[in-house]
Amino acid sequence: MLEAGTMLLFCAVLFASVALGWSIIPALFVGVLLFMGYGLVRRCSLRAMASRAAGSVRSAGTVVVAFVLIGVLTSLWRASGTIAFIVAHSTAVIHAATVIPLSFLLCSAMSVLVGSSFASAATMGTICMSLGLSMQANPVMLGGAILAGVYVGDRCSPVSTSALLVKQLTHTNLFNTIARMLRTGAVPFVLSCVVYVAAAVVEWLCASGGSGFGAASAAATGGSAGSARAAVSTNASSITDIGGLFSSAFDLHWLTLVPALLVIVLALLRVDVRLLMLASIAASVAVCVGVQHMEWAELLRLLIFGYHAQNPQVAALLDGGGILSMLTVMATVCISSAYAGIFAETRMLARLQQVIEMLGHRIGACGATMITATCAAALACNQTLTIMLTHQLCGGLYGDDESERSAQAIDLEDSAVVIAPLIPWSIAGAVPLATINAPTLSLAAATFLYLLPLSRMLASAVRRRSGFRTRHRSQNQNPGLAIPHRPKPMLHMFAHGFHPKSGD
Repeated sequence: MLEAGTMLLFCAVLFASVALGWSIIPALFVGVLLFMGYGLVRRCSLRAMASRAAGSVRSAGTVVVAFVLIGVLTSLWRASGTIAFIVAHSTAVIHAATVIPLSFLLCSAMSVLVGSSFASAATMGTICMSLGLSMQANPVMLGGAILAGVYVGDRCSPVSTSALLVKQLTHTNLFNTIARMLRTGAVPFVLSCVVYVAAAVVEWLCASGGSGFGAASAAATGGSAGSARAAVSTNASSITDIGGLFSSAFDLHWLTLVPALLVIVLALLRVDVRLLMLASIAASVAVCVGVQHMEWAELLRLLIFGYHAQNPQVAALLDGGGILSMLTVMATVCISSAYAGIFAETRMLARLQQVIEMLGHRIGACGATMITATCAAALACNQTLTIMLTHQLCGGLYGDDESERSAQAIDLEDSAVVIAPLIPWSIAGAVPLATINAPTLSLAAATFLYLLPLSRMLASAVRRRSGFRTRHRSQNQNPGLAIPHRPKPMLHMFAHGFHPKSGD
């Protein structure tokens, strides 16, 4: 089958790029050539494919502008001391007995503010890991708590690139989707807190019994965990005094918190996300100039190239941001958007989409989206492409009205966004774990990332079963109103065979 061969070749190129540590952009360009080559074999017009691809890329223009603003915003938050103020004051509450649950909560809060899992892992995550290991906490549980925490906000922050991408793809209201995400994520979040508190209690009991945190951790996690502790604890003492370290590089005045407070207040007021970011950017510029006494030339430079601290220890925690830091994700979105146009013109995914629709008739749209997202994440190796592939493949499971688009948006947020980090070879999880020097086994301890999709699938199954019982009872009580039996599309296809449309 030509479609399967083309897709497998594309996946092989992606896997090779990830395995060799290369940029994923050339692999995505190879995908464009492969898919257009497929179209030419199927006698599709090259001009028509290029026109469709260009139209899809133009439709992604809005989210690309938002990504530019996010790059500028994260750079200014670093330079203004906003992130330094938050980290310095929040890590002061960390203690040995509570380091695991507090790491989850602090990383969750940081990711909600900055909207980026990678940035949260590099700042709050690195510090929590270093402090936790210096307190002899279990590195597997600690790494899992941090990884789960940095994706809480990556999923539902108003300045999250993944949330903005889902908004653009589904044409939904971002704040309505965030409100729904808070509801669907509440139970998994609380359960995750319970798990991490229980882990902290077990660690404390082991320490009280004389075995100590370190002995308990070593016995439970083996050599890889021990090596992770050794790798991070070598420099843990050098950044233990977080307040003193950041005070030497920034004036930690309370005004540095204003840009973050603006994001929270304007988000609660449901101000358009671009205006929200512009307001925070303006406040950050004022803080950089008025509080941190930064020169305008340096300020303009960091907007493009990102923040770079002179102190090596501060640089290891805060360097980053800027427009250039967003080029990879912007290129990924644009190229993946071109895929959507090519697929629509060549109908390359038509058979796979019909199989997914058959699955949706059996287990519901939510369950089918979860399964599709898992497969897409295993093949795509990154979060952005996982989101776009899942949206493309599962489009037939949802209608085109506002409620159906909203349903697809929340299903994407609760599947593709949080499942991608759980794939061991995906950069969505591998990069944060490598940043904090946590063992790969920490994926098993990132409870929020798998409790969320599991809870959604369970709730969907219960609703479908309840709905079936209600319909069955109604038909038994009113036999004259029973709907004549009609074979479901899936059963009809199995009974009469699959007949693809012309062009498939």
